[in-house]
Amino acid sequence: MEYVERRYREEFRQEDLTYFQVVVRQTDLSIGIRRERFSPELAHWIKDMVWEQRVLLESYIKIDPDFLRSFTPHEVKPGAPPLAVAMADAARVAGVGPMAAVAGAFAEYAGRELSRRSKDVIVENGGDIFLRSTRQRRIGVFAGKSALSNRIALEIRPEDTPLGICTSSGTVGPSLSYGKADAAVILSASAVLADAVATAACNLVQGEEDIRTAVEFAAGINGVSGALIIKGDHLAACGKLKLVPLRI
Repeated sequence: MEYVERRYREEFRQEDLTYFQVVVRQTDLSIGIRRERFSPELAHWIKDMVWEQRVLLESYIKIDPDFLRSFTPHEVKPGAPPLAVAMADAARVAGVGPMAAVAGAFAEYAGRELSRRSKDVIVENGGDIFLRSTRQRRIGVFAGKSALSNRIALEIRPEDTPLGICTSSGTVGPSLSYGKADAAVILSASAVLADAVATAACNLVQGEEDIRTAVEFAAGINGVSGALIIKGDHLAACGKLKLVPLRI
């Protein structure tokens, strides 16, 4: 599997937002908010909150190591932190292990906290996005070496946010995948669910002939509003989404 640096962040930033980065161990968030709402104090505030959630999750994993290791749905123990419960619930729906939802979970957690301070928020965590917006936005689709990579975008209306837009790939990035999709993109009001379902859908794709089955599987899950699968120069889409040419 090929690892690609996160240079895509520079290409797809929204011009009306101010961006900053929050890195807490493996959690690497690119955050955009309204310019007038940004301050160094706000950046420190959200970093402290992410640290707190990381500590809670890592402490829980110490007493329930199967939560980290399982590739199938896992029942959390009593007293598990809310983030772990949300990950396990989403993973159960998608049929994957709870860590498949970790990036989306942190993106959504940070995004919802920041939504208390800014009406426009975008939080991206390794290709998994939480978006709240008062204007129409385009989110570009990166699909590695596919001919469709950086050629199309999802057009998101403000009334459809808050929204999770999560991507899994079997050919790009360091995350483990059993599939070979160049991009499996899932839209849901829950970024936690979108992340888990993106992993499950990607796992179903071994060749171009599998993308229709994978996209129909994803779109059939309660809570998923749209799904897009790319493999090579083939694409399948289903649900409530609008694809437009990407202009950079």
